[in-house]
Amino acid sequence: MRFSFTDEQQQFRDFVRKFMEANSPTKEVRRLMQTQDGYDKVVWRSLAESLGLPGLLIPEEFGGQGFGPVEVGIALEEMGRTLLCAPYFSSSVLATTTIIEAGSQSNKELLLPDMATGERLATVALAEPNGLWTASGIEMIATQVNGKFNLSGVKSFVLDGLIADLIIVVARLPDTVDDEGISFFTVNNDAPGLNRRLLSTIDETRKLSLFTFDKVEAEPLGETGNGGAALQQILNLSYVALSNEMVGGAQKLFENAIDYARLRVQFGRTIGSFQAIKHKCADLLIDVELAKSGAYYAAESAAEGAEDLTAIASLAKACASDTYMRIAAATIQIHGGIGFTWENDTHLYFKRAKSAEVMLGSPASHRENLIQHWGQ
Repeated sequence: MRFSFTDEQQQFRDFVRKFMEANSPTKEVRRLMQTQDGYDKVVWRSLAESLGLPGLLIPEEFGGQGFGPVEVGIALEEMGRTLLCAPYFSSSVLATTTIIEAGSQSNKELLLPDMATGERLATVALAEPNGLWTASGIEMIATQVNGKFNLSGVKSFVLDGLIADLIIVVARLPDTVDDEGISFFTVNNDAPGLNRRLLSTIDETRKLSLFTFDKVEAEPLGETGNGGAALQQILNLSYVALSNEMVGGAQKLFENAIDYARLRVQFGRTIGSFQAIKHKCADLLIDVELAKSGAYYAAESAAEGAEDLTAIASLAKACASDTYMRIAAATIQIHGGIGFTWENDTHLYFKRAKSAEVMLGSPASHRENLIQHWGQ
């Protein structure tokens, strides 16, 4: 298994980085985080038309680019560097992956072409107030009345839920537990009985919503009752994608810390010349490189269909989560007093690191997944 990117992938990274640096400076991030929608429609359209990023994972037969987890990881790493405020992870990763893995051929033909162009925004309503991102945590029951499925219950932490045109809901059939009866359903954003509200969270750059369903009529996505394996694969691929996004943010924070250590003068010397700061920066470098190696390895494993992807993906997510938080805390410390101020950008990354740490499962839960998988 290779650990280096091809020339084409490096060129792709360069294109994405230039776009992100031009369109997602921290000044723009600060503006968008104060809005309810949380993204710029003009930038999103440009991202779709200039780079085709919403269609990276979508097969060419459905109007997409036909690439895989490695290319998506590259794009997300660059987005993580600039804290891009856009519905990319929710729609072009989570929802797209769900349709590809769980949807029927007719579902894909109907939904994917508009998602490839960025015209249709979608999201996945998986987690509930219990905070679990697993099949066992799904309590919402899909009941069938007169041949139609109805959904009642609550979904929480729905990413970009207020701006999504289509909501993919994960529920279970009656009298089932754990992986049994897992099913996927699609609901339009204006469906009768659906109530959506924005949640107040620590990370304003990533909008989360609470959904309340009251006998909402839903259309099945793929075959009902047998979605347990598909859900696990969707989660695995999402862990990998989020890991790559996190290492992008961690790398950018590390660069910011190094730049400040070379600039800040104390006792007539730059603080980067002091041995304590040198040792701290060296430790941070090791942390970042290890996390990047884990994320890249997971993306390549996903692309090659590795049998132990469940363990590899959890390993990458746990490592990236821990690293991002350590880098964020250390960067604040290296910046000294100004690291705690609103004007300094470090707190934006710290908050994103914290929200990403618990999204799709905490590091502790992923380490438990890893132990259970490799302990069998």
